[in-house]
Amino acid sequence: MNLTDRVAVITGGGGGIGAALGRRFAAEGAAAVVLADLAADAARAAADAIGPVATGVGLDVTDEAAVRALVDETERRHGRVDLFCANAGVSTGGGLDAPDADWERAWRVNVLGHLHGVRAALPGMLRRGQGHLLLTCSAAGLLTAVGDAPYTATKHAAVGLAEWVAITYRDAGVRVSALCPQGVDTPMLADGLAEGHLGARVIAASGAILTPDQVADAVIAGLAEERFLILPHTEVADYARRRAEDPDGWQAGLRKLVRRLRAADR
Repeated sequence: MNLTDRVAVITGGGGGIGAALGRRFAAEGAAAVVLADLAADAARAAADAIGPVATGVGLDVTDEAAVRALVDETERRHGRVDLFCANAGVSTGGGLDAPDADWERAWRVNVLGHLHGVRAALPGMLRRGQGHLLLTCSAAGLLTAVGDAPYTATKHAAVGLAEWVAITYRDAGVRVSALCPQGVDTPMLADGLAEGHLGARVIAASGAILTPDQVADAVIAGLAEERFLILPHTEVADYARRRAEDPDGWQAGLRKLVRRLRAADR
């Protein structure tokens, strides 16, 4: 996909990766960029910083009717949605004992939020015979988010959803990409580190922490090449291969890293 004159909708667009995608899409010549976020003021501020091509709106991605209404309004105003980025996500920092409410929220945002976006944007794309769906799934969807069981489970589900849609609709002209970054300098990671969450500490110890703008650069390249997996951290591909080839060894390595981090706390 070339972003010139394209219409893009981005959930979780009030900051972090979502806002960076909006800035980059506008710089690439997008005709319209709609930033949607649960924090409506943040979405509007991000859009104002981009300029007149961008619009910021409030959106709860767990509300399917609201997601459909946003897509309908975008199609009414701009004629189409060329690129839908289901980017909203939440982490919990919890394990098996995380409250059911945390498991439910992770499922509703990290999986159903993506599903609602796909359901809303896909019909128009199928009518036109073209379009692109970008789901932010995280490297946790290919590997594991140590220290966050709800995030791991739901991000694996998000990758599975993205792959199913890609297989089912590519021959109809709809492309699908799963964006799977590892450590990114966003409030999600910063807050986890500040609170001492094990998962955030494992991420920080596992490789480079990219800026949201670096992730946006990788997205532009991945969209241009119509890649299914967009990996801003290229080492994630090697990690995934090692995990598939030797799951016992992969798990042993992660357990060793966890032991080292916990020993440092003593």
